[in-house]
Amino acid sequence: MKELFFDLADRAVSALRGNEFLIANFAGEVSDFVRFNKARVRQAMTIKQAHLTLTLIEGNRHATVCFALSSDRATDRAAVDAVLAELRGDLPTLPEDPYLLYATTVNSSQAVRAGVLPHAAEAIDTVVEGAGSTDLVGILASGPVFRGFANSAGQRNWHAVDCFNFEWSLYHAQDKAVKSAYAGTHWSRPEALQRIAASRTRLAYLARPPKVIAPGVCRAYLAPAALDELLWMLNWGGVSAKSQQTKQSPIQRLVEQDARLSERVHLRENIGGGLAPAFDAAGFVRPATVDLIKEGRHAGALVSPRTAREYGIEANGARDDEAMQAMELGGGTLAEADALSALDKGVYVGNLWYLNYSDRPNGRITGMTRFGTFWVEDGRIVAPLAVMRFDDSLFRMLGDNLVDFTREREWIVNSGTYNQRSIETSRVPGTLLSALHFTL
Repeated sequence: MKELFFDLADRAVSALRGNEFLIANFAGEVSDFVRFNKARVRQAMTIKQAHLTLTLIEGNRHATVCFALSSDRATDRAAVDAVLAELRGDLPTLPEDPYLLYATTVNSSQAVRAGVLPHAAEAIDTVVEGAGSTDLVGILASGPVFRGFANSAGQRNWHAVDCFNFEWSLYHAQDKAVKSAYAGTHWSRPEALQRIAASRTRLAYLARPPKVIAPGVCRAYLAPAALDELLWMLNWGGVSAKSQQTKQSPIQRLVEQDARLSERVHLRENIGGGLAPAFDAAGFVRPATVDLIKEGRHAGALVSPRTAREYGIEANGARDDEAMQAMELGGGTLAEADALSALDKGVYVGNLWYLNYSDRPNGRITGMTRFGTFWVEDGRIVAPLAVMRFDDSLFRMLGDNLVDFTREREWIVNSGTYNQRSIETSRVPGTLLSALHFTL
């Protein structure tokens, strides 16, 4: 795919006229998808796709078109010619953009990270063996993903990484289920079997009569998947420089030093530890890491080129939405194996969903428990918990009510496959809270 991309970029650059400047971005994948139902294969396919985005710039005017590639060189070259003509025709009709900013200093790079991916047959055998007689429903997505950048200044960047993501639920009956995931760059059959076995162990508790507790405050442990949901809510405008400049960030109080989180909280963007490339769509190099919250205090923000131009600050490779693509939260001192005993009595939250802000300026989030949420007594699971709604603030959950994080952290890949497989990742620990507010 690299050769195809650079060939098409070179063709587009060679056709430029006068003061025109060109930016080309590439996204591609070769993905095996296997869908399971009742622990049997219901659908299996391989998808190979690639998209090219061309941006033509003249002065402060710019126009962009994204289109699919056929992998037939002649057909794709003709498409590039047609798109370039279309962009050239559109430019005079467009207004000037005062916040346009793109790289003109050449910083070329190549990163190819080969992994160990499962053959479809091996993965199927592992899942079928691990699930046994349980009703397993899930999807495996596996294969290389590609990103590329080129411009008419001569910059060329290429990024290729192997990865897989297996996400599944084990169903007891009706809506009672345990949801789990296994993602990485190096597939391990023993680890996959161990994770399925762990979810089967939790599934057995769902056969017990559910416990109903009254709304109020409970001690709680959030599994990594549950904390991950909360952090992606924080990521929705929370660490954006634009949101912080316009005072719309849900952690604005932290930014303005009106509040702080626990000193245990260390949040950063870690491009080197994720799947995203080390360059952005405008050609700027991304720092390996960007500290966002350090020791519970505001430490930085993600700055896109447009925000950098508008507010006179330095860009650091962020996308236009200025959201993390490789989120990393530091671990704590609690051993994951000791989480239940440390919880002692309270709620074990396996997953959260339907999250939204109930009070965005104060970082207050509401959502529902589901998929493997249990009542714990004396450090042991005693019953599944009926579905409940929580409503609590990030400033409390990651502040005064935070007891500890687990030492172990889970690497989670966003399972989104709209248009293409997501390359957003997070590395998060489990979280012990002294109190979590349940409303019904």
